[in-house]
Amino acid sequence: MRYKFLPHTADIKFRAYGSTIEEAFLNSLLALVSSVSREKIKGSKALAIKVSGKDYENLLYNFLEEILFLIDSKNFFPSGISNLKIDKKKLKLSGKLSGDYGDKYKIYSHIKSATYSEMLVENKKGRWIVQAVLDV
Repeated sequence: MRYKFLPHTADIKFRAYGSTIEEAFLNSLLALVSSVSREKIKGSKALAIKVSGKDYENLLYNFLEEILFLIDSKNFFPSGISNLKIDKKKLKLSGKLSGDYGDKYKIYSHIKSATYSEMLVENKKGRWIVQAVLDV
């Protein structure tokens, strides 16, 4: 399982999984985008992404916020990310997003922002788990 949505009274809450932290962050990207549009996004365009953080939760928050910024300001809907690297010592993330322009897809919901509410990034028995709540 890549990700699952969890019950939340007013917003969108998800938990994403991976055997590496990079895979868990990739799956959080997929959860976020599937919250915006239920259609399969084509990977015909590419954009570089770089974010940093003070800790893993801040890195996840900044990553999700950067994705939302690209959706809102550039109308770019990511479908995946290649060459995703997370420097665990410097807490820097980089990669190449693939995706398409959003005017070709039906919007399911508008996400205002990521939140720190109930956010977690942890490694349990060799499996990475990330959780976030998205404000709609």
